[in-house]
Amino acid sequence: MKKLAVAIIAAAALASSLRAEINFDNPKFNLADEISAMELSLPGPVAVNETDDSKARPDKEWTIMVFVNAKNNLERFGLLDMNEMEMIGSSDKVNVVVELGRIAGYDSSDGDWKTSRRYLVKKDNDFNKITSPVVEDLGKVDMGDYKHLIEFGNWAKAAYPAKKYALILWNHGSGWDKARAIDKGISYDDETGNHMTTPQLGLALKGMGGVNVYGSDACLMQMPEVDYEIKDYVEYIVGSEETEPGDGYTYNLMLGPIIKNPTMSPEQLGKVTVDGYSDHYQSIGQESTQSLLKTAALPGYLAAVNGFVAAAMATDEKALVKTAVSRAQSFAVYSNKDQWHFLSLYAASSTSAAVKAKAQALQDYLTGSLIVHNRTNYCDNAKGLAIYMPGYSFNTDYNELAWAKASQWDEFIKWYIK
Repeated sequence: MKKLAVAIIAAAALASSLRAEINFDNPKFNLADEISAMELSLPGPVAVNETDDSKARPDKEWTIMVFVNAKNNLERFGLLDMNEMEMIGSSDKVNVVVELGRIAGYDSSDGDWKTSRRYLVKKDNDFNKITSPVVEDLGKVDMGDYKHLIEFGNWAKAAYPAKKYALILWNHGSGWDKARAIDKGISYDDETGNHMTTPQLGLALKGMGGVNVYGSDACLMQMPEVDYEIKDYVEYIVGSEETEPGDGYTYNLMLGPIIKNPTMSPEQLGKVTVDGYSDHYQSIGQESTQSLLKTAALPGYLAAVNGFVAAAMATDEKALVKTAVSRAQSFAVYSNKDQWHFLSLYAASSTSAAVKAKAQALQDYLTGSLIVHNRTNYCDNAKGLAIYMPGYSFNTDYNELAWAKASQWDEFIKWYIK
């Protein structure tokens, strides 16, 4: 099954008793107050582009950190992906570090242990058993708590320092959406009933000091609503517009090129992550989407979006917009639409020269600057970035996102659905 969050959660009493200290769904929630009240020291701005070669550098080129929250119905795929990593393993230039959490009730293979373990991944020839050394056994931990993700990232950086860092967050995902009880973000822990919201993902990356490449091995995460929360703490973002198959990333195909070329740049690492995923699903004839976004291009994207919005809202073409929204490429969450495809459909029907020009400018920026690599199988209208475009009603939770506060996209939605 696909990595779309499903209604398989712990009993309500257990979930409520083990909730994270911060509740982003509380209508009285204030992010600044919560941060100041936390016993957590968050660093200042992250300099992931450090170029001062006079400073001491670690010998390792990359540390790749994979946070595998298999405490849900995806457990067997977590074990499978760990074995894929062991097909390649770490090297003298690349650390592959994993935290893998398991839960009772889904998979009993490989000893059926039910804790969270940390590994330095080593190459082996056994595809049915994890043989990498257990560096730490943490016992029962909440892998849906973003503060635990911070702990993992900081531990990995301290124990396995490198010149560059990549983080992959493995689990169910549902983009930014907060409309349904369980579909609100990423990293669902069925044992605690907890998960990370979109703002918490940003806090997690900030708390670990940022990374060069971030990847969501999870569904529906390549959206500006998600990317804007983490943009200050990462150079490149890998994600999927659509749901992912249960197996998710194909880690041997991803890691192989990195081990062979450990000095590759963050952009190159992001591209081989996209390619390893897409090549596998292409080879078995399965639909997939995966793209690589450059965060340095987000300011230009914001300007292009706002320029298009201004042109569209100056017309009386609400009916044309709604028709384009209804026909645009959608994904498992129907209100997620491919932005490039929507622009193409609307511009083709618009009578406004300004709309046509601004839509074309935004399309060109999307595929020419922001999305630096995009691969799809059997989904030609997916150009790399999905965006929230409801047909009839607006989810007011959207107003709390950094993207909504920075852009005019929320105003555009409210305009056309009236």
